[in-house]
Amino acid sequence: MARLKEFYQQKVVPQLKQELGYSNIMQVPKLMKIVVNMGLGDAVQNPKILESGVNEITQITGQKPIVTRAHKSIANFKLREGVSIGCAVTLRGERMYEFFDRLVSIALPRVRDFRGISGNAFDGRGNYSLGIREHTIFPEINIDKVDQVKGFTVSMVTTAKTDAEGRALLRALGMPFRS
Repeated sequence: MARLKEFYQQKVVPQLKQELGYSNIMQVPKLMKIVVNMGLGDAVQNPKILESGVNEITQITGQKPIVTRAHKSIANFKLREGVSIGCAVTLRGERMYEFFDRLVSIALPRVRDFRGISGNAFDGRGNYSLGIREHTIFPEINIDKVDQVKGFTVSMVTTAKTDAEGRALLRALGMPFRS
């Protein structure tokens, strides 16, 4: 069992139950899924970028992503409908907890001038999105083999009803919010 999942069940659930004033442990918010999405607009001119992006997301998450395609044609970006322009992976269960643990304890502290993450990126329903500018903060990526630094977004979907509940859950799981 993932270290973070065990920590959630033994420490976080009782703490949040008391903190949020719930009578039943099933009311306590939990992490449902994490979606990692890498948009590679440059892949229109250079298909090799998409290939390396897929390989790097696979290394970071431990799961093969799906290739996302353009829904609309946009002439200004030289983009046609159906052209591959990114990749996304949805993590659930053990892999999700494993990824979250590595994100919080290893990757985020490696960000240059890191002072915590913004607490304002909640969507109003307790879900949180985080943009990462450099994928090289993950130790799985060999920096010598990287041809271009890529950014991606990480969206954490929770069962929380409000942003305050979502923030309490993520903070209890170790997310370093700016104070």
